[in-house]
Amino acid sequence: MNSSEWIEIGEIVAAQGLNGEVRVYPDSDFPERFEKRGQRWLLRSHAAEPEPIKLLSGRYIPNKGIYVVKFADINDRTQAEELRGCKLMVKASDRPNLEADEFHVLDLIGLEVFNQLTSEKVGVVEDITTAGHDLLMVKSANEKNNKQILIPFVKAIVPVVDLENKRIEITPPPGLLEI
Repeated sequence: MNSSEWIEIGEIVAAQGLNGEVRVYPDSDFPERFEKRGQRWLLRSHAAEPEPIKLLSGRYIPNKGIYVVKFADINDRTQAEELRGCKLMVKASDRPNLEADEFHVLDLIGLEVFNQLTSEKVGVVEDITTAGHDLLMVKSANEKNNKQILIPFVKAIVPVVDLENKRIEITPPPGLLEI
């Protein structure tokens, strides 16, 4: 599978009820990907390529942080159980339009991070995680100290995201970069 063609939006974690619904743990900030009818793709653990599947409906379960979705042709619990562990995918070309100062996670991974005050390279973004708000997970550029730095992804600390030049500039508060 060419990973640049696909975006993982969630993982099916369990069957829900008796009528073929499944629980999906989301890996996307776009609820319409789980609630709006239409074509999605399913990547089974043993498969090389995703297969098409039609999403019929979905709803968010706020206290659990999951979506319950219904697919076409999945009509009972047994069929739903067979989907456990499958990844739910969309084509990379199916990216929603973003507002100013919004970014797709995949566009941030691999960007170099620089301290705006000293021009020193801090590291490279490896991933994004959420703990109340988004955090950039940055692999330190310090060769002696190959640790990961968590940087709050807020405008006051990350004033510059330059996708064209693959660069992020931060203004770290005291103590943020001391590891």
